[in-house]
Amino acid sequence: MPVILLIRHGENDYVKTNRLAGRLPGVHLNEKGQKQAQALAEHLKEAPIKAVYSSPLERALETAAPLAEARGLAIEVRPDLGDLHPGDWTGRTVKELENEELWPIIQAYPSGARLPGGESFQQCQARFVAELDAIRSAHPGQTIAVVSHADPIKMAVAYYLGLPLDLFQRLSVSPASLTALAFQRFGPRLLCLNYTEPLVFHADPLLGMPCRAARGCDAKNLEAEQAGDTKEQ
Repeated sequence: MPVILLIRHGENDYVKTNRLAGRLPGVHLNEKGQKQAQALAEHLKEAPIKAVYSSPLERALETAAPLAEARGLAIEVRPDLGDLHPGDWTGRTVKELENEELWPIIQAYPSGARLPGGESFQQCQARFVAELDAIRSAHPGQTIAVVSHADPIKMAVAYYLGLPLDLFQRLSVSPASLTALAFQRFGPRLLCLNYTEPLVFHADPLLGMPCRAARGCDAKNLEAEQAGDTKEQ
């Protein structure tokens, strides 16, 4: 049962000031983001991660580095794990963009919108999901870390849960957060969303999933659910 750990990069000054960094080169983690990346690696120290993939953008690579180094793994860079391309909106603040005619359309109908000079939301979702499908096919039964960006991660979760793309912005993915998906015989399961604290990992490969040590995602409930799925198989 492949498990993909979707990790958003840590804080950078574009995130801090609500600017769209997009594909800009040279956007690095700030001091807080560097601490978040180190903490994330510590939180995931028990995770049976067999490979680490990343967006080619510096803020993602810098977030992936402590996780990969702790396991002696090379970071596998994949361009299609990159952020939504905002085109002409690159570097602009959300406050500025709220005055654009396209802004309310993006909030209500993103599946029909393309950022000026950039990428459509449908294009972003399609290439990101295709890359995740290729990654999980290359690692049957393994746990894989994928470091990327907020919008692609939210779009992927929406896709695998069967949510319309127009609802993807109802999901939240914070800097340096973990979102985990398990790919089972009868479909994907969302194991946790936007989580930033230490996790418990089961030793049993069938139950080798992340879950909260407390609050919300209960290990016993996940075990019972997995047992049911095993019987169905």
